[in-house]
Amino acid sequence: MPDLITRRAWLATAVQAEAAPVTTHRAAQLLAGSPWASAGRNTARKDLRALCSRGLLLAHDADNGRRTYTTPERSAA
Repeated sequence: MPDLITRRAWLATAVQAEAAPVTTHRAAQLLAGSPWASAGRNTARKDLRALCSRGLLLAHDADNGRRTYTTPERSAA
């Protein structure tokens, strides 16, 4: 039986593998290449927020109004 993984868990792992902080646009691109390819930008945005609320990601607001996301381990480094 294949391992079951949720879309949000998959996205958290994908963000962790990224070299740079992830924007909503980049998260939507990552999801487009995933088993959840039909997930759009709004779904990516909601997933990123949910992962932040669970402590799996950290949000960073830039002066230009953009928000990026990193893993807590990457922020501490």
